[in-house]
This record gives sequence, structure tokens and C-alpha cells, in this order.
Amino acid sequence: MGSRVVLLLWAGPGRRLNPGREDRVGPRPEDPGSTHVSPRQIPSRLPSLTGLRFVAALLVFTAHVLWFTRLVPDEIGTALKLTFSLAGPYGVGFFFVLSGFVLTWTARPDDTARSFWRRRLVKIGPTHLVTFALAALLVTSMSRPTSMVDWLASLTLQQAWFPSLQTSMAVNEVSWSLSCEFFFYLTFPALLPTLRRLPTKWLWPAAAALILLIAGAFLVARFLVPDQPRLTLFSMTAPVSFSQVWFVYFFPPVRALEFVLGILLARIVTAGMWPRIGLLPAFAVAAVGYLLALCEPYLAGRGGLASVCTAPLIAAAAVADRHGTPSVFRRPTMVFLGEISFAFYMVHLTVIMTAAHIIGPTRTFSLATGVFLVLVLFAVALGCSLILYRYVETPLMRRFGQHRPATSPGAGCEHRPS
Repeated sequence: MGSRVVLLLWAGPGRRLNPGREDRVGPRPEDPGSTHVSPRQIPSRLPSLTGLRFVAALLVFTAHVLWFTRLVPDEIGTALKLTFSLAGPYGVGFFFVLSGFVLTWTARPDDTARSFWRRRLVKIGPTHLVTFALAALLVTSMSRPTSMVDWLASLTLQQAWFPSLQTSMAVNEVSWSLSCEFFFYLTFPALLPTLRRLPTKWLWPAAAALILLIAGAFLVARFLVPDQPRLTLFSMTAPVSFSQVWFVYFFPPVRALEFVLGILLARIVTAGMWPRIGLLPAFAVAAVGYLLALCEPYLAGRGGLASVCTAPLIAAAAVADRHGTPSVFRRPTMVFLGEISFAFYMVHLTVIMTAAHIIGPTRTFSLATGVFLVLVLFAVALGCSLILYRYVETPLMRRFGQHRPATSPGAGCEHRPS
């Protein structure tokens, strides 16, 4: 389905990803409150955003280990389960906005759609296949009902298009987000040139309109999508139907709104239109946004409306790296953890579910023992992700994931961050 959309939007794989006007002109006069810097001064790497990736992945791990195990017992476990019930969706929403931001920030004027798709496929494909195989072993050993459609949809990263609980979360459950990312990648070569033609003065109004569309998706799910049968699988306090959850949480075109918000956010930052908001206040906005998500209607907190609160943190981290201001997320340890965060995200749930299968669904422990076992699972997931990063992701990216510039005349005459 995603490929049909691309065929309608994209003229051909050889077309270049062309930068907008604000990146082709020379330096503009700066006012005291502006964050604008000449394009030649824009750093190509954003280490603070790399470090933040691991924070988001850790949120997802915390939600899953509390939700799928009973390692933390009694009232404390229940309280933590409620507190972190939306941590996973919040982290995934952060990834979707961040994806659009980073891909726009690093877009090259001499790039082509075919080259871009190849690099993205090399980035996510091998790790997906390895973690799919590991999860398949677990699914087989547990005799979990899985149809041929479930296997094929999960293997080809098309599962998020199916409004079925069993299919959308088949095999390696977390890979549904890659199904959305796969759709984002297919449409990005068409989205970027289109959005770069948007005049600078319309960037903020466009971002506001996009936020309204995200809110509109929640309203559609809340009032127009059937709310029966209701499930307690996703929410302990506000049962909703899977059709509602699927529309606002899994459906790729709806989640693409956050991806597009990231694209616009990158343009706002590079155009010098982002206000000077420090990293600490932006982090506070994201934290308060999560607390608000817990108080909002469940579908609003789980969907993209909550992700909007992570946008200031992404922009502030990029500005901090741009100006070299202090950032705890730029420290080498955080950057390294951020680099392995994709592998960590892809393997952590299989580690958790394997432990839950071995321990048993009803067995409980003391608080000290439970916390210790959670730390053990974290260490095992971290070790597995390190192996995947070092022996699967990194070698293949070095071999097949390098940028190959277009050979057309003048392809390299316009500067963009590498």
C-alpha cells in the first residue's frame, strides 16, 4: 500500500533531493534573538540528538518490562505500571518526529531517491531480519497463534497497515514502528522537495496546521472510529477498541504527520526561526508533556498529540549542538548508547518476553529481587544490542550504506550538512 502512494507522489528514483531557498542564499543579517547561522556553519552531526535516542529507547524498555512481567511486585509494581503506561508510545512518537528532523537536516543536494532508499534499507534491514529470526524462535516455542499473513506482513514491514491486533503486533512486536518508518522513507524523496518550496514565512503556520491535523486524528479515532469491542490490553483505566488504537497509533499515514512535523521543525531551526529555548527548559516541556499525556484522554496520550511536546527538546538539542553550548546528551557515553539504541529497541522486547516465558506469567519476587532482575534484563538487552551494532549494523553500513553522490553537472556545488 505504501508503494502505491509513492508511485503517485514520486516521478522517478533518479530525481535529486533539492534544497530550499534559505539554504542556497548567503548569510543573512542576524538579530540578537535569532538562532540563524550561515549554512556553511551548520554542523552535520547532532550528537545530543543521538544521545537522546537512548533516553527514548529506555522509556520504551521501562514500559515493556513493567507491562509484560511481574518482576516489580504488589502496589509498587501497579503504581509504576500506571506511571509508565504511556512511556513506550511517548518514546516512539519522539522517534517519529526525530526521524523527519534528522533526515531533513542531513539531506544532500546531490542525493537521489534510489541512493537514499538503499542507505535506509541497509540501516534497518539487517537488524530487522536478525531480530525477526530471534523473535520467531520465541513465537514458535510459545506456540503463539500466528498466521501466514502475520509472518509475511511482519517480515516485509507491512504489519502496521492491517487493522488487526494479531497482525500488527506479530512476531517481533516492536517492529510495527519500522513499518511506519518504512512508509516515511518511501515518501521522503517526494515530501522533502515539496516542503522545501514552502516559503519561510509559512513555516510556523504550517507547523500549527499540522498540529491541528494531529489533534484531528485523535478526534476521528475518538468519535468516528467504532469503539467496540473494548479492550483492557492497552489501557488499565480507559478501555478502548483496537480499531481506535490502530487508527491513532499504528496507521502509517496518521503517524506520518509527526514525521512531517519533524521536517518542518528542521526547516524552522535551519532558517533561524526557532526561539532561544535552553535544553533544560525544553526537557522540562517534554517531561510536563508526558504528565499531561497521562491526564489526557487515552487515545490523545497514546497518539501523536503527545509527541508534539517532544518537538522543543529536539529543536533545542540541535541548537545546542549548533552553537556548542553545554549538553549532557553530547557526552561520549550517551552518544555511544544512542548509536546502539536502534539495535537495543529492536531486541529488548524479545529479551523481556523470553524471560517472562521462562519465569512464568504469575511468579512474583521481592522488591529487591525484582529490581535486580530488571537490571539483569536491561544488561542482557544492552549486550545483545552491542553485538548487533558491532557485527551486523556497522559492517553492513560501512560496506553498503555509504553516500554515493550524483554525477550530474553541478551536483556538488550547493552545500548541505553531510
